[in-house]
Amino acid sequence: MADGYIDPATGQYVPGSFADQLDLPGPTGGSQADIDAANAALKKEQGKGRADSLNIATATKKRQALLKQLNSTKGVAAQAKIRAQIQFQEKYIAAQTKARQASITAQVPLQNKVYEATGQYDKLLTGANRDAYAALKSLFNGYGLGSLAPKIYEYAKQGYGADTISLLLQDTPEYKERFAANQDRIKKGLPVLSPAEYLATEQSYRQIMQDAGLPKGFYDNVADFRQFISNDTSPTEIKGRVDLAVGNTTQAPAWVTNALQQMYGVDKSYITAYFLDQSKALPLLQKQAQAAQFGAEALKRGLTLDKGDLEDFVTAGLNLGAVSSGFQAVAEALPNIQAIAARYGETIDQHELEQDLVGGFTSSTGDTKRKRLASQERALFSGTGGASSQGLGPGYAAT
Repeated sequence: MADGYIDPATGQYVPGSFADQLDLPGPTGGSQADIDAANAALKKEQGKGRADSLNIATATKKRQALLKQLNSTKGVAAQAKIRAQIQFQEKYIAAQTKARQASITAQVPLQNKVYEATGQYDKLLTGANRDAYAALKSLFNGYGLGSLAPKIYEYAKQGYGADTISLLLQDTPEYKERFAANQDRIKKGLPVLSPAEYLATEQSYRQIMQDAGLPKGFYDNVADFRQFISNDTSPTEIKGRVDLAVGNTTQAPAWVTNALQQMYGVDKSYITAYFLDQSKALPLLQKQAQAAQFGAEALKRGLTLDKGDLEDFVTAGLNLGAVSSGFQAVAEALPNIQAIAARYGETIDQHELEQDLVGGFTSSTGDTKRKRLASQERALFSGTGGASSQGLGPGYAAT
């Protein structure tokens, strides 16, 4: 805007240095082709105006020179000739002045087309209409709805106040899409969030993601947040989900991520998305995360994973220390107890041993297959010194 512009209200030229101070941020308008065409038409007309001004200046100098010449010329004939030349210049100056004014007048709509093409709608309005446009343009830019500037301009041009325009804009497809979760909330019987509440909730989600160090572009835009808001998911719950995600990715040992993969089919690269999945309830995810930690203890000791058992241990309220000790006992006892069972034509698997040594889920009499087999083994070797302890293996001699 170094060349300034013609004010549509007064038709007066406004210098570029002042015009630049009036620009609003983030103009939105037509395509680059529209902008180029509008600028070309304006520059062409401005060129005509400058040529007229130059012609007027040149003719004025000639007239002034002729007037001086007239004062120093003697003789009626000679003076008449000079007066004729002066009249010619005066007529030319009048014609060029008229042409220049026509050019200035023609520049107004051309300048307006430039403003429309570049989205500088504030320069097309005056007074209260301009104030309403400026306020709403700034507000809706904050909503991420700068594309509504043309509509704001049209409503302001018609004389609508800021409050009325705000209500009218809420019926636009752009507004409804920006605050799309509100439509979902209405269907679910939830209260509609005001734009301020909506934006504040989004910002809370965004801050939680950033604080957790999640990568840019991952759950940090309005489309990602729509489902959270639609489901009335509080920032507190989102933080719980994010904490689970972080705890099971960047902070988790390989044993835990391997357990998640085997138990729930969660690939390491998708763990964060898994814990942020709104289709899964947070308590269930918390249970699965803890079960995966328990599963890691089994994997460390070369044992297989039984998702049902591990989730039962979580439900039973076992802590990681107890589970770790239990799996250590299972790993040490399993080979020997299976050998004993085979001797009596029976079988005992890891699941049964886990129920006994990890979960402690015994029958009402306190009897388990492990204890029964141990008793049979003691009876078999009761007459041979020392054989019993060797046959029973670790942890079974005194059972």
